[in-house]
Amino acid sequence: MTTLLGIDLTDRPVLVVGGGPVAARRLAHLRDEGARITVVAPAVCEDLVALLDDVRWEAREVREHDLDGMWLVHTATGSPLADAEVAGWAAARRIWCVNAGDAGRGSARTPTLTASGDVLVGVVSTGSPDPGRTAAVRDAVAAHLRTGAADLRRRRRPTGTGRVVLVGGGPGAVDLLTLRGRQALAEADVVVADRLGPTPVLDELAPDVEVIDVGKTPGHHAVPQHEINRILVEQAQRGRTVVRLKGGDPFVFGRGGEEVLACRQAGVPVEVVPGVSSALATPAAAGIPVTHRGTTAAFHVVNGHAGLDEAALTVLRERSATLVVLMGVSVLAELVATALAAGVDPGTPVAIVEEGTTARQRVTRDRLDAIAGRAQAVGVRAPAVIVVGAVAAPGLLDAGGARHAAVRREPGSDETLGA
Repeated sequence: MTTLLGIDLTDRPVLVVGGGPVAARRLAHLRDEGARITVVAPAVCEDLVALLDDVRWEAREVREHDLDGMWLVHTATGSPLADAEVAGWAAARRIWCVNAGDAGRGSARTPTLTASGDVLVGVVSTGSPDPGRTAAVRDAVAAHLRTGAADLRRRRRPTGTGRVVLVGGGPGAVDLLTLRGRQALAEADVVVADRLGPTPVLDELAPDVEVIDVGKTPGHHAVPQHEINRILVEQAQRGRTVVRLKGGDPFVFGRGGEEVLACRQAGVPVEVVPGVSSALATPAAAGIPVTHRGTTAAFHVVNGHAGLDEAALTVLRERSATLVVLMGVSVLAELVATALAAGVDPGTPVAIVEEGTTARQRVTRDRLDAIAGRAQAVGVRAPAVIVVGAVAAPGLLDAGGARHAAVRREPGSDETLGA
């Protein structure tokens, strides 16, 4: 019968016998675990040569005394007789030994491994070795962990400070949240969430995960940024794993940089999980490419509340790039007036994509000089992304009259829904 143990090899001596590819693969893993490794082999393969910087190599045949003082031995000489002899020496010294040539004759087995965060899962056979089966089981477990469906929260809180993970949730659709972001949520004790992004994913969390809503609505900041920063730091200082779930990408007008600085200034470990930016994903979901060969080869992204600076106006006047405006619905009329006053062609195509990537997605199109009136008439509301430039013209991706995206029309209007 085989018992699966977690063994800490950090700074402990380990012997690897053999210099072939099998030994190289095992050596790479042992080195990552922090073991002090000695390799004994007359010659080593190229893969192993690349790993020898922090490893002692004895270029000769193995001898019995090489096992003295070792905590673990891994033998992979390619010779069953030589591996059996090493395993026998290890047994006499009560040293655990992995016999790569015949796992059934070693005193230890190397599990197939998969990791999710700081959780390591290993699979071994308890009877005769069956690498194909253990690998298949490992892969199935790994696939489940990648979905984020497993509850990976710590049940015993570590002493000291916890950590903060800024997760970019993407433009809105839950299945556009990255795997890494979903895995971070599976480890969260508390989630500090905006109103934008994949908020339905919060319903998938365990009931006792604390969710703090700091969502902002147009014209009303429910929780000011300095207070959000304080919440993140305070929760982490209680030893908790805190996920800051944000729409889009944390560093694209998401004030993620300020949250990272607040954590670092307080000595709180913080990491960032990038997200799919709504600046790119929302137009794409509506069939609008921000770059298109023969039309435009660049794009410029701005925050609508900051207005149109000279760079944005130059882009529009010269038609040198697509202009993408985030958070611009409430100031659309002002943006249009600024552009027209700066000499931008009134006929420049504009598309507004509301709630992109969700079932409520809606696209409204018109000329620059008419888009503000059209948006008011049909009731355009945030969240929405505004795209200005030739790529926003209807029919750009038509081929033989067939739309590349499935569309439907709302009765009484000319807004395209769905994508």
